[in-house]
Amino acid sequence: MKWQGGGWDLEVLVNGYPGKAVPHGGLGWSTVVLLRGHGRVVVLDGGGYGLRKVLGGMLKDRGVALGDVTDLLLSHAHHDHSVNWPMFREARIHIGRKELAWALGVPWGETAVPEHAIAALSQWPTLQLMDDGQEVLPGITAHLAPGHTPGHLIFVIAGSGQDCVLLQDAVKNRVELSTHATDMTYDPAVSRATIEMVWGICRERPGCLLIPGHDLPLVVENGVPRAIGKHQAAIRGWFGATLDEMTRFDLAPLQPEPSAEGSTP
Repeated sequence: MKWQGGGWDLEVLVNGYPGKAVPHGGLGWSTVVLLRGHGRVVVLDGGGYGLRKVLGGMLKDRGVALGDVTDLLLSHAHHDHSVNWPMFREARIHIGRKELAWALGVPWGETAVPEHAIAALSQWPTLQLMDDGQEVLPGITAHLAPGHTPGHLIFVIAGSGQDCVLLQDAVKNRVELSTHATDMTYDPAVSRATIEMVWGICRERPGCLLIPGHDLPLVVENGVPRAIGKHQAAIRGWFGATLDEMTRFDLAPLQPEPSAEGSTP
């Protein structure tokens, strides 16, 4: 998925996946975005540990070395979005001021925050703290969107014909946007207020591109979120006699998902 606007070239490198594993809990398969423009090379979030080699290869295929990345935007401090910040040590690493304070204060071993990585980030010399309403990069503004975490930020990019809203886990998938209900929230009422805010953005910016943290990009048409593209997700496992024999389990829908019958804004 590619988009252009506001002097930025945007590409979704990895589409997040809207699901969980049984019995292994949250998959942590999250959306990763590459932005290039205004003399900057920007990565939004960075996936989990398992994505490190894959993400490095994706960037290399696009002519981007890890050292070329000038800015890493972190939407929030959960492991599948923040733990790979050391891949971009030479970049400015941006995280919300409120989010960092929360992440440093949670009890160790009880949340999805990677405690050691966040503690190290808090002391990193290129750390940049973001605040609600701040223009964090040319034409990109951060907006507080709590619920999934207290200091979660979304990012709005004004385009010439179509705006783009980087939602990440403030609204993780199409179902959350449609139903105004959320999974994995510290306060359902706070999350619902954030989703209402996102619907307000959709009214103010008709046709805007929405990029959630665990789903395909979305657009709202006649009050209904519609996914763009197709999911690509599978697992390969060793259930044969040799390491060369692998069984593929496809996790993508066989048919396009039906239109959501969700709430209108």
